[in-house]
Amino acid sequence: MGRLLMTPTLVRQHLPRAGAAPRVDLRARARDWSEIQERILVPLYEAVYERLDVGSATRLLGLGCGSGLALLMAAARGAAVTGVDASPERMTLARERLLPEAWGTREHGDTRLVDGSPRDSAEQGTAAYTLVTAFEPIGCLAGDSEGLGGLLTEATPLAVRGAAVVLVGWGPPERCATASVLRVATKLAEPLRNTGSWRPSLRDDLEDVAQRAGLRPDGSGRVACPFGYADVDSAVRGLRSTGLFDAAIAATDQVQVDKELAEALHPHQRQDGTVWMPNVFRYLIARTP
Repeated sequence: MGRLLMTPTLVRQHLPRAGAAPRVDLRARARDWSEIQERILVPLYEAVYERLDVGSATRLLGLGCGSGLALLMAAARGAAVTGVDASPERMTLARERLLPEAWGTREHGDTRLVDGSPRDSAEQGTAAYTLVTAFEPIGCLAGDSEGLGGLLTEATPLAVRGAAVVLVGWGPPERCATASVLRVATKLAEPLRNTGSWRPSLRDDLEDVAQRAGLRPDGSGRVACPFGYADVDSAVRGLRSTGLFDAAIAATDQVQVDKELAEALHPHQRQDGTVWMPNVFRYLIARTP
């Protein structure tokens, strides 16, 4: 039985798996993710790390580590961390946070950052990982579970037997206020009909991915995830930084997407101008064979 944790979190980056690449400023997007979105993920990371007793005995592999906030928090607990991500822009920010040459002071634990895939993180003589995290939620883009399955296929052979693997997914649409805003992406991206389009989450998304990857479910939890922003402009920039609207931008343009996003956010704007959308996310803890 999962635990209900009344803490906020946000969605991780989703890049379209097919279709034309939208013309966006990737550096600005990565900065928006780091400054607007990712900081609200802190309670999710804390809940998972606390439940799994992450500490000095932990060797963590972070799949889709983004700008490195989750790795930083694990390293602060004494864990040895390795992060992999396919976004050079986000990895640049991760290096600023984590690597000693960027800090200009001291090495922040045993830290490695690798551009590319989990396979690229393998080094001869390196100890196997005891924890693998995939904090990028699935269950809102068509084809995203297949993408995660591919990452797990590469990552699980690098972990010890019985290592914990953490998967994260969206809750049911009726419990996620942001679902109505994400439908903007579906409407605008309709002409492309590609695998980067938003879709409603399914109840067994995480279990299905775990089963296909040969993992054994070993517990789950729920997190109340309010999306909070200082104003509509921040909300638009933050949501756009997730990549969930890439297919819509490719099908139309960023100006049109921003306009319709702002309109969809209007019902969630409070009298003081802030934007607030309650959501529920779910995480699954699985074990390697």
